[in-house]
Amino acid sequence: MFSITGIANSAVAATLQEVEARGAVRCGVNPHLPGFAAKDIKGNWSGLDIDICRAIAAAVFNDPAKVQFTPIPPAQRFNALLAGDIDILARTTTWTLTRDTSDDVNFAAVNYYDGQGFLVHKDLGVRSALGLSGARVCAIEATTSIKNLNDYFVLNRMQYKLKTYPGTDEALAAYEQKECDVFTSDQSGLYSILSQLKDSRGSKVLPEVISKEPLGPAVREGDDQWADIVRWSLYIMINAEELAISSENVDHVREISRTPVIRRMLGLEGDIGSGLGLGRNWAYNIIRRVGNYAESFDRNVGKASSLNMKRGLNANWRNGGILYAPPVR
Repeated sequence: MFSITGIANSAVAATLQEVEARGAVRCGVNPHLPGFAAKDIKGNWSGLDIDICRAIAAAVFNDPAKVQFTPIPPAQRFNALLAGDIDILARTTTWTLTRDTSDDVNFAAVNYYDGQGFLVHKDLGVRSALGLSGARVCAIEATTSIKNLNDYFVLNRMQYKLKTYPGTDEALAAYEQKECDVFTSDQSGLYSILSQLKDSRGSKVLPEVISKEPLGPAVREGDDQWADIVRWSLYIMINAEELAISSENVDHVREISRTPVIRRMLGLEGDIGSGLGLGRNWAYNIIRRVGNYAESFDRNVGKASSLNMKRGLNANWRNGGILYAPPVR
């Protein structure tokens, strides 16, 4: 899809060394999607995707603040990554076959299992997506939402009128002004958008989920070491939740635990960082400075946030979800 393979290949050589020399991880993020990536009035970023970037910085520098966040519109996100403007794309981006095989991009892991849905004005009188035939639908350009939308309406022999916008803010404004009847995107994004509406009680998210949207961080092809660092920074957070290790108890656990896997993870036995080019305490630093996956989920999109989203598929596999990380050994 992109014709800058040569640039990408030269840009990815020894990413870790470039990041260390620069003193910060450059992370491409959503400009404004509360719960996943948003900046407050003081300029502080927060969100589920933001925490992935901070975890990587904690792994490399033992300092989650050593991140440079770059807001990127959806149509420019892969170009920015391949051109070397950012080191990691953590921007609610769906892992698909064509993106994985055609764009010189590697998806490191999944940090949120999502699915596309529909946000509608209640006065439309629609209870199901099957009642949307003839609707005016807002979507964000250069996203998987557009193809999924067409597939769903074709399959169900319905008509629709598509209106596309360059970003969430523009699409949200159009929806609020009733330039369209429906806004379609990943369901996680729809709940975030619903919380931002001036009249949130006048809209609702329909029950149907029409696609699989595994979201996760992506890096350039050609640097396996950097891809491993990004991948395992997330996997450490997932494994830490499974092992009941959090930012609040990690120091106590480190003092008393005799469990081999925990001792390996916390830098007490073996050296799991050597293969990544990281120090012995890299995983411990992630947990202590950023937290486990449950902590990140709860404060950004879950019960401790304004979105109050349920874990659902994103619950740990021991708790009925599909969140599962390879073992630390």
